[in-house]
Order: sequence, then C-alpha cells, then structure tokens
Amino acid sequence: MMSRFSNSLALARSSWHVLKADKELILLPIISGIASVIVAITFIVPVFVAGAGDGTMTGTSLLALLPMYFVLAYITIFFNAALVSAANERLEGGDPTIGSAIRGAARRAGKIVPWALLSATVSVILRAIEERVGLIGRIIIAAVGLAWSVITFLVLPIIVIEGSGAVAALKKSGSLLRSTWGENLAAQFGMSLIGFLLILPGGVVVFLGISAGGAVGAVGLLIGVIWIIVAAAAVAALSAIYQTALYHFAVAGSVPSGYFDQNAMQMAFRTRRR
Repeated sequence: MMSRFSNSLALARSSWHVLKADKELILLPIISGIASVIVAITFIVPVFVAGAGDGTMTGTSLLALLPMYFVLAYITIFFNAALVSAANERLEGGDPTIGSAIRGAARRAGKIVPWALLSATVSVILRAIEERVGLIGRIIIAAVGLAWSVITFLVLPIIVIEGSGAVAALKKSGSLLRSTWGENLAAQFGMSLIGFLLILPGGVVVFLGISAGGAVGAVGLLIGVIWIIVAAAAVAALSAIYQTALYHFAVAGSVPSGYFDQNAMQMAFRTRRR
C-alpha cells in the first residue's frame, strides 16, 4: 500500500509540473463552480417561491429540479473537458490558454450532452436508492458508485481527444481499465488523499476563524475559504491532467512531452497477476 501511495505521489508531482506550466488553468474549475452556483440559484429559488413556500418540497417541485441536475452535470463536465483539452495540448507540446481550453471543450459540446445526461441519470438513481435503503444497502450503493467512477475514469479524455460518442467512450474506458482495476483504484485513492491533505489546512483556518470571532476571526475565515477554493480548483486541474496522462499511456504505452515518469505510469497501469 505504501509503495502504491508513493507512486500516486510521484504521479501527482508530475501532474503538478504540468499545472505549473499553465497556472491559469486553475481558473476553469473556479468558473465552473461560480456557474454552477448561479444555475442552482436560478432553478431552486423559483421552485421554492412557486411550489414550496412553506419550506417543504413536493413531488412536483422535485421533478422540476431534475433539469437542474442535468445542467449542473453538463457545466461540470464541460469545464473538466476544457481541462483535459488543455492538458492534452500541453502534453503534446503546445501552450494552452483559457481560451484554447474552452474552445477545445466547445468542439465536443454535442458529444458531452449525452454523457452529461447519462452521468446525471446515474447519480440521481444512486442517490434515490441510497435514501431508501439501510446501512448495508448504502455500503453496496457506495461500492457501485465507486465502481462506476473507476470504469468511467477515461471516458472524458476519450470524448475530448478522440471525439467518440458517450456509449463508445464508456465501452472503451471499461475495456482499458478492466485489467487494471486494483492499481487504478489505488491511484485514484492516492489522488483523493492528496486532495484532502491540500484542503485540510484551509479547513483548519476556517475552524480557527469561527472559534476566534471578531475581526481577526473574520480575516481568518476569509483566508481559509479562499485557500479551500484554490486548493479544490488545483485538485480538479491535477485530476484532469492525471486522467489525460493515463489515457495516453493506456492507448499508446507512453505519455508525450516527458512530464511523466514512465516507470510510475507502468506501476499505475500494471496488469493484475492472474
């Protein structure tokens, strides 16, 4: 386990080297977050005003929010696609910008729609089932959700780079990862842990700010919130870069531009022994 985590750290460092070359790409997850908040407010406020004035949500109100899930999914996936496009441009020797990243995602805008619809549908179904089952059922649903995230890990790079449709990309992603389940799962866990460690200091500062109160506490709270936002954006960018690098290695056996150590990539995608 320690060797796998060390390997994840090596892959994260390689992803960080790519991100350092294009620091402005951190803005893409922040823009995505702002757009998502605006969309959520646009949908939720009218629903509460029109059909849930007493603070409760009716079945009709919940049904009216279903389009919101799709729009939010599309926004998130679109900007993740922009990150993948930018990472791919950098790995292939280019010099991406915010504009080129968004244009790269826009070229696949139509391809992203069915994938966003499928992703939103799966998320809603899993959440609906989770709310209606006991503890054991929730553990099973969590395992299903984790399996879905692993199987679909390379869907977005396949859509963005190859221009494949959602179904074809899903099949290819599953095919590429079928023999590397354990190693890919360990790598994803490592990246998630790294993200937690990056965000943790901001959470501590927020807690201390709330505890202190007053002007000093307010300043600490602001600093902590900014830290968390930037750290979360950095983690999102690193994850997209990591996805793109794994896609190249899975398809071609190597990652262009020399940012990633080939031995580390081979460890991450090592085929399980029979």
